[in-house]
Amino acid sequence: MMNERSLRETREFFAAKAATWEEKYPDDGPVFAAAIAEMALPSGGLVLDAGCGTGRAFPLLRDAVGPAGRVVGMDVTPEMIRSARDRGRAEFGLLLIADVERLPLGDGVADGVLASGLISHVPRPAAVLAELARVTRPGGRLALFHPVGRAVLAARRGRTLTPDDIRAEHNIRPLLEAAGWTLLDYHDTDERYLAMACR
Repeated sequence: MMNERSLRETREFFAAKAATWEEKYPDDGPVFAAAIAEMALPSGGLVLDAGCGTGRAFPLLRDAVGPAGRVVGMDVTPEMIRSARDRGRAEFGLLLIADVERLPLGDGVADGVLASGLISHVPRPAAVLAELARVTRPGGRLALFHPVGRAVLAARRGRTLTPDDIRAEHNIRPLLEAAGWTLLDYHDTDERYLAMACR
C-alpha cells in the first residue's frame, strides 16, 4: 500500500492535471486502440484499466470486450475519476478510487489489465505487478503501455534515459517474472512503449 507521503504526492501531481489531461495529447487514440487490440481480450470478459486517469481508454476497452463484457477502471486520484465521470466514461464501465497495491477485486477475475503510464509512477512497482497478477486469471494479459516511447517521454521532460529506468527491458522483465508474469513482447519506439505479459 502507498505510504501517506507517496499517496499525497501522487494525488497532488495528477489532481492539477486532471481537467486538461486528454487535451494535452489529443491524437493518442489510434496507438491506444492498437495496444488494446494486441491484448486479445475475450468477448464477454472483464478488463481492468489500472491507473485509468480520465478513462480515455474506456470506450476502446468496452469495444474490445463487447456489450456482455465488463470494464473496471481504478485510479488513486479523486480528481481523475471525477474528470472521467464528467467526460461520460461511466457509461462504458465502473470507475473507482483505489490504490493499485490493494485492488478491491477477487483473485483471478480479470481477463486482462491495461496499465497505461502507471508503472513509473508507483513507489513499489514489484508490489503493484504482484497485485495485478493476483487479480488476473491464468492466461490473462497485462499491457504496460505509454503512447510514446521512453526516449520521447524523457525528452519531453528535459531528461535523459538512464539504465535504472524501470521500463527498460532488462529491468521490467525480471520484475514481471518475479510477480508471476511472462513477458511476451516488448516495444520501445518513438511511437509507443508496450510491454505485453501473460499471467
